Amino acid sequence: MHGEYKVPGGKLVVVDLEERDGRIADFHLAGDFFLEPDSALDDIDAAVNGLPVEADVTTIAGAVRSALPEGAQLLGFTPEAVGTAVRRALVTAPGWRDFDWEIVHEKPVSPRMNLALDEVLTGRVGDGRRRPTLRLWEWDESAVVIGSFQSLRNEVDPEGAERHGFDVVRRISGGGAMLMAANSIVTYSLYVPASLVAGLTFADSYAFLDDWVLQALRSLGIEATYQPLNDIASPQGKIGGAAQKRLANGGVLHHATLSYDMDGRMMTEVLRIGREKLSDKGTTSAAKRVDPLRRQTGLPREAIIERFKETFAKLYGAVPGNITEEEYAEAEALVESKFATDAWLRRVP
Repeated sequence: MHGEYKVPGGKLVVVDLEERDGRIADFHLAGDFFLEPDSALDDIDAAVNGLPVEADVTTIAGAVRSALPEGAQLLGFTPEAVGTAVRRALVTAPGWRDFDWEIVHEKPVSPRMNLALDEVLTGRVGDGRRRPTLRLWEWDESAVVIGSFQSLRNEVDPEGAERHGFDVVRRISGGGAMLMAANSIVTYSLYVPASLVAGLTFADSYAFLDDWVLQALRSLGIEATYQPLNDIASPQGKIGGAAQKRLANGGVLHHATLSYDMDGRMMTEVLRIGREKLSDKGTTSAAKRVDPLRRQTGLPREAIIERFKETFAKLYGAVPGNITEEEYAEAEALVESKFATDAWLRRVP
């Protein structure tokens, strides 16, 4: 059995192992990480050999950590990364390159249509009717997109939204509100089969699915890192955040919104950003928490999107794709039956 795990912002961890009588056997760790002393590699192999095949990431990491000699240095990986690679080997999880990827970047549509396309395309990947896909959003009106479980009245100031021309819509994934002002953010969605994130904890899958965008941002000179659970950040502040929804048919939606430009005053007038939410952020201003891409790069939004597409294609062999007329029609019907309805918007009052 073979398993691989690319540590977000770190190195590749590779494991090979066998299963004998319900135990891990012939375990070997490899990768492009750094490890001192050299002999610690043998200690890690010995620690994992003999563990039950049911051992979870925490158990495997604990065994590895206990076996390390005093003063051992692990650079670019962690005992948890070893555990994750082992779990992925045991469930035979495929890697990114095991799939044929498409990149879709099409005409602007309404925010509701973008949300409906997310549900439709995720479902089709889960059903095997579409290849795994990266889609870059474009939209033709400003909107506040609230998370599936957020309270409408607690998150949005209706007077402020109306004054600044923001529609209010609700998505199928959890997480916080997105302020989608025209030309002020970069949003992308990944539609992937559940097998790609097999063996990963739900939390780890966030960083795993966004590692490519960290590489794209770093190629633009941004010191991008991932901050659990779902934030993409630089030393100066938050750049964006991600959210997920997993469908029963095996389709996984992972989407992220990154700030390109922002009007901090408008944000606070449209969103009800309370002191409690900011109390653990070390700042009293929502605007000061965000470090937009325009300020960091000086590049047009379109240039940043092109770098994202180039990076994803180079890493995973993705090719340009498109949304079919049938998929657009299915999404339009879903807008009418769900995303444009008051019942959906006010499902959490």
